[in-house]
Amino acid sequence: MSTDVVAARDYLTDLLAGHAQPPVSLASPVSKKPAWLKALRVEATERVGVLKMPIPHDEAWRFTDISALTQQSFHPLRTPTSLQAGDIERFLIDEATTRLVFVDGVHAPQLSSVGVGVGGAGPGGAAIVVGNLASAIATDGSTVQAHLGRHASFNDQPFAALNSAFLHDAAVIIVPRDTSAATPVHLLFIATQSELAVHPRVLLVAETGSAATLIEDYVALHEGAYFTNSVVEVALGANAAVEHVRVQRESVQAFHIASCAVSLAHASRYHSVSVALGARISRVELDVRQTDEATECSLDGLALIGERQLADTHTFIDHAKPHGVSRQLHKTIVDGAAHAVFSGKVMVRPGAQRIDSAQSSRNLLLSAKALVDTLPQLEIFADDVKCTHGATVGQLDSEEVFYLRSRGLSEAAARNLLTYAFGAEVIDRIPVASLRRRLERSVLEQTTRQP
Repeated sequence: MSTDVVAARDYLTDLLAGHAQPPVSLASPVSKKPAWLKALRVEATERVGVLKMPIPHDEAWRFTDISALTQQSFHPLRTPTSLQAGDIERFLIDEATTRLVFVDGVHAPQLSSVGVGVGGAGPGGAAIVVGNLASAIATDGSTVQAHLGRHASFNDQPFAALNSAFLHDAAVIIVPRDTSAATPVHLLFIATQSELAVHPRVLLVAETGSAATLIEDYVALHEGAYFTNSVVEVALGANAAVEHVRVQRESVQAFHIASCAVSLAHASRYHSVSVALGARISRVELDVRQTDEATECSLDGLALIGERQLADTHTFIDHAKPHGVSRQLHKTIVDGAAHAVFSGKVMVRPGAQRIDSAQSSRNLLLSAKALVDTLPQLEIFADDVKCTHGATVGQLDSEEVFYLRSRGLSEAAARNLLTYAFGAEVIDRIPVASLRRRLERSVLEQTTRQP
């Protein structure tokens, strides 16, 4: 066994230290967890002991060197940070009157607002469930058990296994049959301490005929180094519709590894918009699986990075049944000596006829040292399909810059405006107006450079 493999495995073992005890402020001790949850955590812990940290020799990680992560030492939360409402006010979203707040991975009920304005109840009078894991198990244990850990596999995924080994708590949203959430649900994950490893977990179950908007938001109150390792599971029932907005704006010294697994039932519709602005190294893996006919999914992404940041996005759209539609647009804006990676695979399995899929990767380089690796992929095993993919990597169009300069703009202003417009195309697809405006300002600030 090579030295690199041994070191990678030892680092996973180090990260696992302390997993047997929940964060000190959780009200529900581990002994009160149901047997099925304990079994899930034990299975995940065993997998962590077998798996190793990814290295560039692994095909899925060949463009993404995370050795900088393994050179850092992180530990579980020891002393919780107590925040006041004013500390998080700037992160609140006007439309999202329902929110769950987690501070360094620990649910903060005093900062959360649950059951206010989420609206609606199912035909049987069942209300939308928004809460942490303990409360969701108490009210809807069978639903949680049926989905938690069932969509995001950790058999060969070390970070997902590590997350499940630490599965003491989670954000849980259950939308009952034929119910539409009147307002978005905001999940706010706040980092306040350096040298921490936190493992956020999210479960969204949208039952038959339901509709919901979820905002998954990662922020920091400091600029130190820490490690966020998140797993999200989204299960859509027949004819359900989910809008999923993911915003990563962590410390530029942070490490952010995330996976999201989505399951689509008959005629369900899933739309995600993912925006990555922060973290020294970030990687998002999005896995969408079509389990029945006539589904639709649309994945939009934007990574805006500079200096020596690395942002990696891996997507997999699995058309396993006929009559599926998928659309994907992923953009990167790369400045300084930053490195962006996009790997997107669309699979059309045997018998999955009448699939309509289009994938586009568009990348803008703002400096001579900026780097992009993009790999759109199609694997098609059916003959009656319409599938396309494409990728572009380049700099700003000189003719467009010239046109704007001819209208009185300076060269710097022209370049800034074109860069902003490039990123704003993805931001404009966010269905929450106040968040859209806030991110537009962030993109504008980050793309405005001095002459």
